[in-house]
Amino acid sequence: MIKKLLCALALMITCTGAHAAGGGYTLDKAPDRVNDLASLQNGAKLFVNYCLNCHSASSMRYNKLTDIGLTDQQIKESLLFTGEKVGDLMVGSLSAKDGKAWFGVPPPDLSVIARAKAQSASVTGADYIYTYLRTFYRDTSKPTGWNNLAFPNAGMPHVLWERQGPRSMTEVAMHQHEAAGEKGGHGHASWERVTTTYDAAGYATSKTEEIKDYNGNPSTVYQFKAADAARSAAYDNDMADLTAFMTWMSEPIQQTRKKIGVWVMLFLGLFLIVAWRLNASYWKHVK
Repeated sequence: MIKKLLCALALMITCTGAHAAGGGYTLDKAPDRVNDLASLQNGAKLFVNYCLNCHSASSMRYNKLTDIGLTDQQIKESLLFTGEKVGDLMVGSLSAKDGKAWFGVPPPDLSVIARAKAQSASVTGADYIYTYLRTFYRDTSKPTGWNNLAFPNAGMPHVLWERQGPRSMTEVAMHQHEAAGEKGGHGHASWERVTTTYDAAGYATSKTEEIKDYNGNPSTVYQFKAADAARSAAYDNDMADLTAFMTWMSEPIQQTRKKIGVWVMLFLGLFLIVAWRLNASYWKHVK
């Protein structure tokens, strides 16, 4: 019994460590465009052009995109480039073997990534995807030359960087440290602010300042500065569309499911009233 408890405790510690390794960046709320056909169509175009080269969506067929308003002819002309058929699965061109050799791990299948990344009812997989796609920054210390706030040390480079344009990222961290005392003794605890800036080329500069009379808690704030604000805003809009498409792709019948659910609840409510009145009628003569 003790052995089982120790194993369970070890598993909890391992899971906690893995969660912490994912980074503590607060996810942004993704715009809800899963019912916007124009957004879904633009998202499908972005997905095929930028994501499907390395990733796959092997649970989705091209002809399913007719559900978001595309015709078979539009799919052939705009989304099929290497001889695929409209009825084929959306499979990427990169093999698992090459993906592992190039990136360390095979790129994951994205068919249900929006459902897999959901954390709670209030923090959805769409929030994760939207934040992840918008928080890449240059970092020359990484093998790919890129890092990400939502998924630190990600093996994926920023394949959409040309659409977003160059930008810098500044990290301001407030944390407590213990100053050295006299003759090697323990000193007093004080606060310091560490400001690290990654420029558009990915080179980092850091500055540390001691802060007196600070009464707050340890915290980290991140700020991006785009070289072209309009270009960056257009990129954010495209990422909202791409997120919407990936959310739709993870469950294409979700809107139908919700509509059916409403009718089921209405039926159960009506049946409850009928059952209640029948029960009253059957037992009205019983004292």
